[in-house]
Amino acid sequence: MQHEVELAYVGVEVPEPESLDAFFGEVIGLTPAVPAGVADGGRAWRDDDRVQRVVVDRGPANDVSFVGMEVVAGASFDDVAARIRATGAALLEGTAHECARRHVARLAHVDAPWGSVFELVQGLAVDSVPFASALMPGGFLTEGVGFGHVVLATTAFDESHAFLVDGVGMRQSDWLELELAPGIVLEVRFYHCNARHHSIALARAPFALPQTLNHIMFETKSRDDVGAAFDRAWASGLAIPSGLGRHDNDGMFSFYVASPAGFQVEVGHGARVVTDMWDDNRRYDRISAWGHQPLRAS
Repeated sequence: MQHEVELAYVGVEVPEPESLDAFFGEVIGLTPAVPAGVADGGRAWRDDDRVQRVVVDRGPANDVSFVGMEVVAGASFDDVAARIRATGAALLEGTAHECARRHVARLAHVDAPWGSVFELVQGLAVDSVPFASALMPGGFLTEGVGFGHVVLATTAFDESHAFLVDGVGMRQSDWLELELAPGIVLEVRFYHCNARHHSIALARAPFALPQTLNHIMFETKSRDDVGAAFDRAWASGLAIPSGLGRHDNDGMFSFYVASPAGFQVEVGHGARVVTDMWDDNRRYDRISAWGHQPLRAS
């Protein structure tokens, strides 16, 4: 499937970056980025050969701070940037220092409608050390689809939808709409930019929530690696908002574990693949075909 962009990385800001070391390294199975390229005790993490995929900065927000999308070979950085600017977004060219911190050849940034910085980049560096994780022997699925996906909850839902579709050039895969309780409706829209079912999803928030970042997803190449990660999550004592299950729309076999910072991480395997002839943009009325039951609260 030909495509223009992939999810490059996500940045989170937490008061104590070291509080996520055991979570990302010993539960999820990521490896630390060396050098991290972040200041003031921050951290960065890898799930493939790229130099960094998750950046953890020190700060008070305790939430997502930036989302990066990479323009891939064969696509034009300037064309994608011009399309974003055409939406009225004040996309600004990054400095040499900003490019160096992100380990990219080129960068432009803008405040996204959902509340974090959006970064358009090109040339995300490959680490000199190949990725290898003893806890994830099968590795993560990233080639041609980006590092995973992020789900963001926002009151600026319609503006964020327009930014992703009209600006970034993503396409809606499908949407979830169901009544959780009388008068309380959950609406989530899923967006693809390559063969991954969704690289970004937006949840319509009825009011400002403590965190915009709902969860980050890492997809494994092996179903057994999901099971082993679930065992580690269970042994960690962390909250498990959703046990093992399979989503209805993307078919992902996965579970969710709550990070010490509050946002969740989904570890999954076997999601549906989007093709050029995708024609399943429709409403789903349930989150999961089976499972994903809450197992342990914080």
